[in-house]
Amino acid sequence: MDDKTRLYIYAFLSRLFTEELDEKALRDLKENEGLLAAIGEETARWFASTDTERLKEALNVDYNSLFVIHNHPIESAVMDSKNEILVGLQNPVMQFYFSHGYELNLESSKLYVPDHAGIEFGFMQSLISQKDEVSQAEFLHRHLAAWIIPFLIAVKPMAQTPFYRDICDFTVEFLLSDYSTLKASLEKIDA
Repeated sequence: MDDKTRLYIYAFLSRLFTEELDEKALRDLKENEGLLAAIGEETARWFASTDTERLKEALNVDYNSLFVIHNHPIESAVMDSKNEILVGLQNPVMQFYFSHGYELNLESSKLYVPDHAGIEFGFMQSLISQKDEVSQAEFLHRHLAAWIIPFLIAVKPMAQTPFYRDICDFTVEFLLSDYSTLKASLEKIDA
């Protein structure tokens, strides 16, 4: 998969985990049959057979149930046995951002924690733009893939819509594939 496609997928996932889909995002998604098919056949059928208003309502309820009310796609909350959300440089993700020159302004964001899935997916975009495969692989291994994969496997059974069930599988498969491809590429360089 080329970097342009990877950038697009990470941007899509960043947006998807940041907030519910608004009307524009929903229309754009509904018009992108290729992306819907890639997400999952059940999702593609559901989008094709359901009007936009019903989609919006069902997706809004499901998003908030999965990622706001009952669960939080935040690395420190998932990985910390005390379920504490770490902020500032005590947060290992923030240290990773800082050591890679990634300036994060949480005040201008809807997300107030540095290790929210939406921000971590956005950080991967930045690393891809910089063509830094070593840091991409390291970040996936130490952070993003290490926690979001088990998180999504755990929340998938709670999803009420085909879209969020399929997006859990899509994200897990994409991250595993992306990490595997990066690792193989780096092994070729070291050989």
